[in-house]
Amino acid sequence: MTSSDPTKFKVTKTARLKGIALCIANLPGTERVFFGSSDFKVYELDLAAEKPQPVEFTGEGHQSYVTGAALAGPQLVTGGYDGRLIWWDLEKREPVRTVPAHEKWIRNVVASPDGKVIASVADDMLCKMWDAGTGNLLHTLVEHKPMTPHHFPSMLFAVAFSADGQLVATGDKVGHVAVWEVATGKKISELEAPVMYTWDPKQRRHSIGGIRSLAFSADGKLLAAGGIGTIGNIDHLDGPSRIEIFDWAARQRTQEISDTKFKGLVEQIAFPREGTWFVCSGGDNGGFVSFYDWQTGKVVHQDKVPMHVHKFVLNDTQDTLYAAGHDQIAVVEFKAVPVPAEPVAPAS
Repeated sequence: MTSSDPTKFKVTKTARLKGIALCIANLPGTERVFFGSSDFKVYELDLAAEKPQPVEFTGEGHQSYVTGAALAGPQLVTGGYDGRLIWWDLEKREPVRTVPAHEKWIRNVVASPDGKVIASVADDMLCKMWDAGTGNLLHTLVEHKPMTPHHFPSMLFAVAFSADGQLVATGDKVGHVAVWEVATGKKISELEAPVMYTWDPKQRRHSIGGIRSLAFSADGKLLAAGGIGTIGNIDHLDGPSRIEIFDWAARQRTQEISDTKFKGLVEQIAFPREGTWFVCSGGDNGGFVSFYDWQTGKVVHQDKVPMHVHKFVLNDTQDTLYAAGHDQIAVVEFKAVPVPAEPVAPAS
């Protein structure tokens, strides 16, 4: 029997890129990843290769930044600044379906665990849910306000499915979170994390921050929201990385984690299938990966990575993450360690 060990943290490989990798997906059982880039393109990268080289997807793709990517069966679904969702054939690396999904920038795209439903969120402040097989619209979730309390346009950054696929959560710039039933599109809870929103009334009359990431615990009872604490210097994301954990059904906050050692945005959070730790990543001018105990809020392990991380994905064995960021993709391993088996008593 084995288990992951965050204290065995090690960056084992990096692959240099010409642009910024803004989103990433991993084909289960392989080291093949697919990422969207700041150069408007989608790529495949085989990290098992000695010297991984990105392979470009062809055909008519996005017209701007590719900011969301999710695997749904044999297809990859990506979303971008152009408001379009594109379904791609993985082997041919060509588009098979394009949908004009949102009127503004798509910030994130995720797939349900069974790969049957796609959820997208965008700056039109809508979450839309799609049939992954047909591309048909299933639900439009309307909740998040288009303007901040200071009368500037808001943004809808974060979306996440629960492990059983029955729930989806959305989170916006001012720290408002909604939890929805996937089957009905009905809102069943809402939460507030206002500390993650900073308003600068003096220098630039500008707001920054917001909930940048969401993740349900494996049992679906807890919901973690990631972002940044109060920012001193808005030009350098000069605020503590911040995570708030909620018992979403009771609408109660169970943990507040404000980390001044590694500052910046928490761009991604993931809970493993087992264990009391969860992992998050992001950064300011640099990047970090941090593991925390969700029961206590204490650090299990944390370290720098070579770039600001925009998104990461855990592999299917839960002992490696593939991080996408500025100018490179990094492989971070926290490999399984042997767990002694229980001794077997000799037969009498």
